[in-house]
Amino acid sequence: MKLPIRIALTTLPFSTLHPIFAQDSATSDSSQSTLWNLISQGGWAMLPLGLCSLALIYLVIHSLRETRPAKFGTDYFSDRIASLCKNNRFEDAQAAAKPEPSILGQALAAGLPKFDVSDAKSSKERVEEAIQERFELEEHTVGQWIHYINVIATVSPMIGLLGTVSGMIGAFQTMSAGGMGRPELLAGDIGEALITTATGLCIGIPAMVAHSYFNNRLNNQLVENAQRANAICECLGTSEERP
Repeated sequence: MKLPIRIALTTLPFSTLHPIFAQDSATSDSSQSTLWNLISQGGWAMLPLGLCSLALIYLVIHSLRETRPAKFGTDYFSDRIASLCKNNRFEDAQAAAKPEPSILGQALAAGLPKFDVSDAKSSKERVEEAIQERFELEEHTVGQWIHYINVIATVSPMIGLLGTVSGMIGAFQTMSAGGMGRPELLAGDIGEALITTATGLCIGIPAMVAHSYFNNRLNNQLVENAQRANAICECLGTSEERP
C-alpha cells in the first residue's frame, strides 16, 4: 500500500503540495500580463485609439501655449497705450503698439491708424470695429485647436465602442463554431471588447476635461482683452472734449 501512494505523490505537480509554490506560480502567470499584451489583445481598435492619445497630448501642449496670458496682452501695456491716447499722442501709441507681439498689440496696431482727430466720433467706431474683427480672428484661430480636443473627446469612446462590438461579434462567431464548451476560446474576443471600451473612456474623459478647461481659459482671456481695448477706446478723443 505504501508504494502506490508514493508514486501518486511524485506524479502530482509540486505547486499543489505547498501553497507557497502555488502562489509563486500565480505570480509568474500574472507577470506575463504586460502592457503590450493588453494592447495587442485589444485588436485593431488600439491603433486609432493610440493615434487619438498622441493627438490629444499634442493638442493639450499647443493649447497651453496658445492660451497663455502673455499671448493676449498685459495690463502694463494697455495702461501705457491708454495714457498715450489720453494725452493725444496717437502716433506714439501706434508706434508702441506696432512691435507688440500680443493679440492686444496687433489689434491696436490695426485699429489705431483708423482714428481721426477731426472726426473723433465716427473714427472711434471704426477703431472699435477693427479691434473687434482682430479679436474674432484670433478667437477662431485659437478656438479651432480647442475644438479638435472636443472631437477627440467624442470620437475616442465611439472607437472603443466599435472595438467592443467587433469583439462581441468575434465572441458570438466562436460560440457558433462550437466554443460553448471551451470558454478559454472566448477570452480573446471578450478581452478585446473590454480593453477597447476602457481605453476609449481613458482617452475621452481627460479630453472632455481639457476641452472645458481651455475653452474657459480662452473666453476669460478674450473678455479681459476686450475690457482693456474698451478702456483704451474710451481714451480716444478725450483731450478734445475737455474745456
